[in-house]
Amino acid sequence: MRTSSRNHGLDPETDYAEIYRNLALYEFPWDINQALSFALFRTYAVPSIGRLLYETGEFTERTQQRYDDTALLLEAPMQYGFGSTQARDAFRRINAMHHSYDISNDDMRYVLATFVVVPKRWFDDYCWRPLSRDELTAVVRYYQSVGRHMNIKDIPADYAEFEDFLDSYERQHFAYDDGARKVADATLELLTSFYPRVAAPAVDLFSRALMDEPLLTAFRYRRPSLPVRRMSAAALRARSQLTRALPARRKAKLMADDYRVRSYPNGFELSRIGTFPTGCPVPHAERSRAQA
Repeated sequence: MRTSSRNHGLDPETDYAEIYRNLALYEFPWDINQALSFALFRTYAVPSIGRLLYETGEFTERTQQRYDDTALLLEAPMQYGFGSTQARDAFRRINAMHHSYDISNDDMRYVLATFVVVPKRWFDDYCWRPLSRDELTAVVRYYQSVGRHMNIKDIPADYAEFEDFLDSYERQHFAYDDGARKVADATLELLTSFYPRVAAPAVDLFSRALMDEPLLTAFRYRRPSLPVRRMSAAALRARSQLTRALPARRKAKLMADDYRVRSYPNGFELSRIGTFPTGCPVPHAERSRAQA
């Protein structure tokens, strides 16, 4: 039974990238991937984000490829380090895509906050151990660095600020939007495709059972019954105890090798994946008037 961590003795202020890499690629790869998937779901519930993703057409018409691109681009700095050529290529692509649209700094900060807060809460609820204080600090420092590489301003200083910002932003901005709902539906359909077709209804129900009331309300999804919600949470906790009993992973679990990443069977170049938009789906002035 595992009782120690690869991160024992590492300094979260200087070794944060290594600490996060150990968590995401060795100790809790499945959990962090699931948590980040739900983090992205939350971003759709902010209409200015979900509607824009719908208007591009990419997240409803090429959902698999956008899932793959997001996973691969975010994995590069974690796998190779922020100073690597791969990380620079990944951030150039990420920034080029984002800068092609009118995206507010607050929306960017919110997305960043979901990557910090949602996994921490997932650990608290479903993992065989919570994040240690040093690991949580390292996660914060890691995503602060991601934010700086994406030119995000006014990044929260610690976990408490990230959490306060996320909760406040969701209270103010979560709302129903037809386009955002279509993006959520397409993503949920993609998630069900990772399992045998006969299991799709159960995967859909299980996924909604893990969503909280504000998220379900924002998408106008039907809330699963209390027994289903309890069984879903219990299944995740049972899995966590099974995982705890297994030997520690020795080989990194990379999204690039994951069966769910299907768009590049012959390999890929980070500098060539993602979208290459030539302009906004809605002119800047028109979008500003619509949001006023």
